[in-house]
Amino acid sequence: MAVLVLSGVLVLVVGGCVCVVWAARGGPRWVRAVSAVTLAVGELARTSKSAGRRGGGGDD
Repeated sequence: MAVLVLSGVLVLVVGGCVCVVWAARGGPRWVRAVSAVTLAVGELARTSKSAGRRGGGGDD
């Protein structure tokens, strides 16, 4: 079951990346929408990751 979930996530990530490249080359409107969502989710993941590092646990 976990393999199916991870495979589905992988397909979504690869599809999002393809849409970002296609949108950069002037794809249709739906591709640009998927691209914008993909980039927003990526930015959200990046900011949440850096916010977790700033937590300051003092475990250095």
